[in-house]
Amino acid sequence: MAYLQHESTGQAAIRHNAFNHVSETTGASFASFGAKRASFDAHDVIYYEGDPAKRIYELGSGTVMLFKLLPDGRRQVVEVLRPGDIFGLSNGDEYDCTAETLTPSEVHEIDLKQVEASVDLQRKLTRCLTHQMHVLHEHAVLLGRKSAIERVASFLMYLVPNRGGVGCTGPADENNDGCDIHLHMTRQEIADYLGLTIETVSRVVSELKRRGVIRIDRADRIHLNKVCSLCQMTGIH
Repeated sequence: MAYLQHESTGQAAIRHNAFNHVSETTGASFASFGAKRASFDAHDVIYYEGDPAKRIYELGSGTVMLFKLLPDGRRQVVEVLRPGDIFGLSNGDEYDCTAETLTPSEVHEIDLKQVEASVDLQRKLTRCLTHQMHVLHEHAVLLGRKSAIERVASFLMYLVPNRGGVGCTGPADENNDGCDIHLHMTRQEIADYLGLTIETVSRVVSELKRRGVIRIDRADRIHLNKVCSLCQMTGIH
């Protein structure tokens, strides 16, 4: 889910990486507050569940997933973060989940003591967390009420830049509404995020292909034949 490459199906292909777009609502980056920068390769662990919670993080570039492990080894991916998102906040002295990169990523680190001493940082945190709370509410609805096909459709639509949801104006060209999605999550990671089994995810993907909604070009690349058709399958209409 990390990267997304969006290409129009016309002659002039436009490449867009939705996950390298920092939200304009979050204000100044942690970097402007003197945060330490750290770089990670794909599938590096930034911190583990249970590690001492001494700092918070802002994702500068790339994609990070947060997940929890159950005692029997099952995993639930609780959040997939985009640049500009904040993570590492804890209700106690330890991190309550593990943070792992999905792609090469850069993060900005700030000690909790610095946050406590800065009103501007606290305001930024409030703006960021309000936005992320909305995203988590949507994910809760997905896990609690949506069917398997609605979950997979919602996941794919989450990867399409500037489409779907309230206020979507639809395609600029009704006859040219396709795009390519380049996935950097495995089928198992997608299943863990959607609360499904890997077999169910594979079955739904095959069903979407059978209906002509998507085309599978490679294991990590899916072409949406018509974005609006997929959006109508998300359960929000």
